[in-house]
Amino acid sequence: MTAAASLDSAPLKRELEAWLARSFAARRVTIEAITRLGGGAIQENWSLAVGIEGSDREGRHVWVVRTDAPSRVAVSLTRAQEFALLRVAHAAGITVPEPIALCDDPAVIGRPFTVMARVAGTAAGHVLVRPDRWRGDRAALVARLGGELARIHGIKPPRIELGFLPIPDEAPAIAAIRRHRRWLDGYRMARPALEWGLRWLEHHAPPAPASLSLLHGDFRTGNYMVDELGLTGILDWEFAAWGDPLEDVGWFCARCWRFGADDREAGGMGPREDFYRGYEACAGRRIDREAVGYWETMAHARWAIVALMQGERHVSGAEASLDLALTGRRVAELEYELLQRTAP
Repeated sequence: MTAAASLDSAPLKRELEAWLARSFAARRVTIEAITRLGGGAIQENWSLAVGIEGSDREGRHVWVVRTDAPSRVAVSLTRAQEFALLRVAHAAGITVPEPIALCDDPAVIGRPFTVMARVAGTAAGHVLVRPDRWRGDRAALVARLGGELARIHGIKPPRIELGFLPIPDEAPAIAAIRRHRRWLDGYRMARPALEWGLRWLEHHAPPAPASLSLLHGDFRTGNYMVDELGLTGILDWEFAAWGDPLEDVGWFCARCWRFGADDREAGGMGPREDFYRGYEACAGRRIDREAVGYWETMAHARWAIVALMQGERHVSGAEASLDLALTGRRVAELEYELLQRTAP
């Protein structure tokens, strides 16, 4: 099978059914429906309705199969690594989809994949931030998200099952700047605004925190599922790392992830103090408000570089995609915000 083959093709469905039957020691597994899900600019997600016979998982299930897109961002984790993270988070009581199975053999569908429970709701940021589209209790949701992030940060190194995550040997901010600068130095054209922003971040970098924490790495509106009652699952762990917990806080609150609802500083969903309140109640410590501002600036630099990477996936011909092309065009607005935040 080729990596470009679609998962809903008849040959791949048969391969997937056979693999699932072997994995669950089932007499038979039938894929009753398979549908490509929206979003997932870095990975592909497929909804899978299955019927299982002759196994301890007998019955009908709705799962998500998550696999690599035809081209990927080099800094993202593998499916096996993301699966390990989900298992750790699930065991810690963090609201994530149940991790069900991992296939690291590309011979099955052409690339590694994971299977996880499908959770209800929507993750679409442009929907969630609109009062006329999502009418749930925003204050409760934002505080809940703060508490969930604090639980993630309660996971500390070393963890044998997360040994693939490198432990920074310098302040996390400096390590991040080095990574961004290394990629930018190899880019095909100069980006003076990003160079300026990285230099500012270097000059204002905070020291290493007293202890490192597990970072989700992309904790923001658009990467959690919500139904009419509230949070149902935190998604997309492919950028997880050990680092400064305030990096995740700044990423969630950054203007670039408010989906136009700029007056609601906590992810476009509500006041940041509600988010802080939920975090502090769970973590048992106060968030340094001033320090979060630094990481919001870092968020715009980082997102600008990731947007360049996404655009290159399209421009290079590796993956023709209007979404990727449009993401690449967002860099200018991110550079503008970065210049506004770092003006003398």
